[in-house]
Formats: sequence, structure tokens, C-alpha cells
Amino acid sequence: MQITRIGSQASNKGPADWFTGTVRIDPLFQANPPARAAGASVTFEPGARTAWHTHPLGQTLIVTSGVGRVQREGGSIEEIRPGDVVWFPPGLKHWHGASPTTAKTHIAIQEALDGKVVDWMEKVSDDQYRK
Repeated sequence: MQITRIGSQASNKGPADWFTGTVRIDPLFQANPPARAAGASVTFEPGARTAWHTHPLGQTLIVTSGVGRVQREGGSIEEIRPGDVVWFPPGLKHWHGASPTTAKTHIAIQEALDGKVVDWMEKVSDDQYRK
């Protein structure tokens, strides 16, 4: 058994190469082999968002506060709220973030394939975000 105490892991700023706006990543748990799942609490300030990306084994988001947006390639932007659970299948190109006026926090859970959990792509433009 392992208990990770609140505050025992440092918060990290979302890297500018992968995020637009202010994003804070708070690690929750790492994969302990043979398990492959890791999780983090991610907070997006209003207007902040990820770049387009995929996950080799998919990703689950559990919205805990605020109002957010998600979009899969070729789909429309969907609004998400606390209690919503979003699953992105493996290899699906997508992005997610806060609404233009409200911050959003979610728990992100993804599995590693050969040590990799995400493939980052181009940033979501302001025009794409506003559609």
C-alpha cells in the first residue's frame, strides 16, 4: 500500500509547447509496473487549452470543477461540466481546455505504451477554439 499525501508532490506549469494560456498540472499517481496508468489533476485558467494530441492507449478525463471544452478532430466543440467523464479512444486526435470565461479542473488518466502516454501536435488556433 502507498499513500501519497496532499502537497507532497510539486505542482508544475503546463509547458508552452503543449498548452496555450495558464495551466497547472498536479501529479496524483504514477504507473507502478506492471500497471500502466498514471493520473494528474489539471487546472486550466479561462481560455487555456492543450495543443492537438493523441494518446496511444486512450485517455479519460473526469471534470471536477468549472466549465470546459473538448473537441475531437472533425467534430464540434462540446461543453463539459463537473461530473462529466470524457473518454478519448487510442489514437484519436483531440484537444481540451477551459471555456473562454471560466476555469476548469479535471483529473486526467492515461496509460503508457512503451513508456509513452501522449503524442503532441500543433496548437489549437484562436479561430479553432472560438468555433
